[in-house]
Amino acid sequence: MNAKKNSDPIPPDYSSVQWVAASLDSQHPADTADELENLSLAEQLEYIREMDVEDASESITEMERHERNLLMSRLSPSFAAAILEAMSPDDAADILEDLDDDVRVRIFKKLEREDAEEISDLLQFDPDSAGGVMNTEILALDQSMNAQQAINLIRERVEETEIPYYAYIVDEYRHLKGVVSLRDLLLSPGRTLLKDLLGDQNLIYVPFDTDKEEVARLISRYNFLALPVVDHEQRLLGMVTVDDVIDIIQDEASEDMQSMVGAGRDETVDSPWTYSLRMRLPWLVMNVLNSAISAFVVHLFEGTIAQMAILAALMPIVANQAGNTGQQALAVMIRQLAMERFNRRKSWVAVLREAKIGTANGLIVGMLVFAGLYVWTRNLGLASVMAVALGLDMLIGAVAGASIPLVLKEIGRDPAQASSIFLTTLTDSLGFFTFLGLAALFLF
Repeated sequence: MNAKKNSDPIPPDYSSVQWVAASLDSQHPADTADELENLSLAEQLEYIREMDVEDASESITEMERHERNLLMSRLSPSFAAAILEAMSPDDAADILEDLDDDVRVRIFKKLEREDAEEISDLLQFDPDSAGGVMNTEILALDQSMNAQQAINLIRERVEETEIPYYAYIVDEYRHLKGVVSLRDLLLSPGRTLLKDLLGDQNLIYVPFDTDKEEVARLISRYNFLALPVVDHEQRLLGMVTVDDVIDIIQDEASEDMQSMVGAGRDETVDSPWTYSLRMRLPWLVMNVLNSAISAFVVHLFEGTIAQMAILAALMPIVANQAGNTGQQALAVMIRQLAMERFNRRKSWVAVLREAKIGTANGLIVGMLVFAGLYVWTRNLGLASVMAVALGLDMLIGAVAGASIPLVLKEIGRDPAQASSIFLTTLTDSLGFFTFLGLAALFLF
């Protein structure tokens, strides 16, 4: 840790813990979070207690979920409440959402009434929705105000807002009427009414129950710094900011990657090993059952393999090529589903596209394998069977890889969830069946 490597002597009026805590205070919260995660829980508790509450709250927000939960659970309820009160309400709600019920209740009792009500309201929203990730610390200005009044109000409230780049204009019932950039507001004559600044806006906003991935897609599409969130009567509730979107995109990308192979969606190297075991074991058991299907297919052709032992040596090539082809299609399709709104027709057209790519790749690879195997064995029949089997199996892999996420989506499941396991089952079992079936039909 940088603080411990400092060769300067510790001032006599500082304890070691105070000196390191002061060093942590001077760092960016994300760097401080990294430093804290490298410490034992006892050391984390010592340093957090010595840090300024505002700095401690920002650093804890940046910590990994499991580390953060453990630390917050061990702090006294009153100190934990003070840290949460220093955070933005959406961050505080996210942290409380992850804590055990008994810990959450103890901390809630220590929160100031206003903070408790605000956080409680946020906890009512689905954490995967716009309401679950929005920030309620926003600039909302009445449309009847003039530009100078609005600027004066913003000056008074600017420290209460997370990202003071937009001013949201509302009516007396808090219905969202438009958005004004602070630049436009500052350049406007002081007596100009806010409602006159709006003009004909193509107002873009999201209801509170919109999936957070859709919110991220919209902010990315329109290059916004923030997106307003409203209720079903178009009353302004809050906003989702671009820094939240970065977190959403990173979280969804890592969750999809881990889900593909059957790991826990929010699992990290700091997760308790028992949690990882609980997340992974069911899928590994399913993988064993799925592998038994492939083993049964091979068993059906035991006699064929016994008559020509080289078939056993060539089988892994068939399985690997089909599997890799399928993984490529799988990755592209999952990315497409994550980046764009689901369009059934477009998605299934994409499967046809992957089928064309699989066919072309299969023909080219098949011809290369045919030439290589014929030169090696001088067996025209074996080389032909291997080439045809590879071509068919790569087509199967491409179609399966593109189709599995869509099938999971159609039945209401996460398109990435263990899709790699299902793909391996199909490519191995169908690949072996195709190869050994062709060998049995044409070589004997």
